[in-house]
Amino acid sequence: MARRGYGQICGLSRALEIVGERWALLIVRDLIAGPKRFTDLRQGLPRIPTNVLSARLKELEQAKVLQRRILPRPATAVVYELTDYGRELDDILMALGRWGAQSMGQPDPDDIYTAGSLMMAMRSAYQAPSADSARPTSVNYELRVTDVVLSLTVRDGELGVSDGPQADPDLVIETEHGFAALLMGWITPAEAIESGSVRVVGDPELLTEFANTFRV
Repeated sequence: MARRGYGQICGLSRALEIVGERWALLIVRDLIAGPKRFTDLRQGLPRIPTNVLSARLKELEQAKVLQRRILPRPATAVVYELTDYGRELDDILMALGRWGAQSMGQPDPDDIYTAGSLMMAMRSAYQAPSADSARPTSVNYELRVTDVVLSLTVRDGELGVSDGPQADPDLVIETEHGFAALLMGWITPAEAIESGSVRVVGDPELLTEFANTFRV
């Protein structure tokens, strides 16, 4: 079958031919965190039909955006991982995430968070401190949004994000749909705690630091 295209000599049109199909960029988003099995990708994208995921993976592999690799024994599982070419999309996705967040409203009741979506959101929302900033040089957060748990570490102006609990959190933040309101600045940290939409374990004042560090 001939490749569908826009018929234009243009880098943007070629890019859209590669990653413009539905779900393609979300697959790339989830692979930025590291290699994943087919079942891991299905779990992170619960609404994608299996046949569509298979098709997108094949297309992205043919375009050399990702590749398959067999893990060594005893795992011997096939994983998908980004190539160097595919990893060049990271900054592009971050910029798209920041751009799209400006049009976000309140989540619908059936909207969900996934580890991949939340990790990208936190990386996109991160505001590095200025040289004369009085922010703490090191803060560890554990973020629990619905059933997703992330570890966030800010150290010397650098952000670290990983899936799973924080070993030594300075602040544990637990929330559901109130998290979007906090990140977008629709409510203050004090209002979030008072309303119960955000619950914290640790120094509540650190939630203000969190809101200053991560904002859209």
